[in-house]
Amino acid sequence: MESTIKPKRTKTPEQALHALMRLCARAEKSSGDARRLMRGWGLSPTEAEQVLQRLTSERFIDDSRYASAFVREKCHLSGWGSYKIRAALARKEIDRALIDEALSAIDPAENSRRIAEQIARKARSTKAESAYELRTKLMRYGLSRGFEFDTVSQAVDQYLKNQNQECDTFFP
Repeated sequence: MESTIKPKRTKTPEQALHALMRLCARAEKSSGDARRLMRGWGLSPTEAEQVLQRLTSERFIDDSRYASAFVREKCHLSGWGSYKIRAALARKEIDRALIDEALSAIDPAENSRRIAEQIARKARSTKAESAYELRTKLMRYGLSRGFEFDTVSQAVDQYLKNQNQECDTFFP
């Protein structure tokens, strides 16, 4: 059986510009997303930067706007913490100052409430033989969601205290 490999689709800078305008009109895209797409379309770095400058000047792409929308979505809908959001934005090649600015919009009290809810929900489905084991599993879960250690620790300790399962030591 013959396998047919599709040739790489190449676009001219003008075609790439129009394609990206259509994409950006439907959903927010970052400059990193646009660069990645243009690399796949075979544009040279110089051509890609020219297209990107035009998209930016016409406000189809705005990394600050993208970062703010990303933080709101991941914080409120996905329940991510600031560490996980920061890492995801860095992978998308967003400038560190823009990431810091977008993350500053997160309300610390709301963040604490959100992780406390997630910890309580996770605890209901977590099997543990001791308070120490439960605390360890809940801590690992909270940290994997991208929240700060102190915030997770407070939420887990408060949950265990409410359940009368305090764990003061690190030994079972």
